[in-house]
Amino acid sequence: MKVQSEFSRYADQYGNYNIIQEKVVSKLIGDLHEHPRRILDLGCGKGALFSAIDWQIEHFVGVDFAPGMLELHPKEGDNVEVLECIYGDFNDAALFEQLSFSSFERIFSASALQWADDLETVFRNISSLKKPVSLAIFSGSTFKTLFETAEVKPLLRSSEEVSELAKRYFNTEVETVQYKLAFDSVREMFRYIKRSGVSGNRNLLGYTEMKKLMNSYPLDYLEFEVIFIRS
Repeated sequence: MKVQSEFSRYADQYGNYNIIQEKVVSKLIGDLHEHPRRILDLGCGKGALFSAIDWQIEHFVGVDFAPGMLELHPKEGDNVEVLECIYGDFNDAALFEQLSFSSFERIFSASALQWADDLETVFRNISSLKKPVSLAIFSGSTFKTLFETAEVKPLLRSSEEVSELAKRYFNTEVETVQYKLAFDSVREMFRYIKRSGVSGNRNLLGYTEMKKLMNSYPLDYLEFEVIFIRS
């Protein structure tokens, strides 16, 4: 497992609450050795991956369980005529039965599968489509110091668990990238956590933990760890 590290200053991207997700999408695209023309995006959100593609494609299927997100996909520009948005949940095996009737050259998922109810089952269902994958999954080391300072358990699976499962179901390369995003204040950090979607809309901390962190968080940045799985 190769480990890399990146650091960004939040002030340089004021108001951009998706900066880490955008870095993830950029790496998924940049790591490609080819330009797939028929693409499946699981947990597509508002279409960040689709918007980042700068080559001509034949068919792009974006799947998400939030209709509001699907409605935010681009309505004009390159490739929109081949964009298909599907309301569906990657936790549902029936979705993969439906998708098995389509032809894809590569399956992507950027910053979504960490919220799988049962990641092994989801990996098994993805592998049943028998296509190359480019997946990015946040690990339990995301917000590591924050959780340690608040004395609460991480929400997500460890990088070791994710990597082990990935190698069980895919002939894969696994790479861990650690990101650090700096802020001008702890208050700005919490505003980011709330608005960015990195927490998956889960309540990370109660009032008591939040108050403690406001006074004792030792860093001026948040930590993120992303597992990149590519086959």
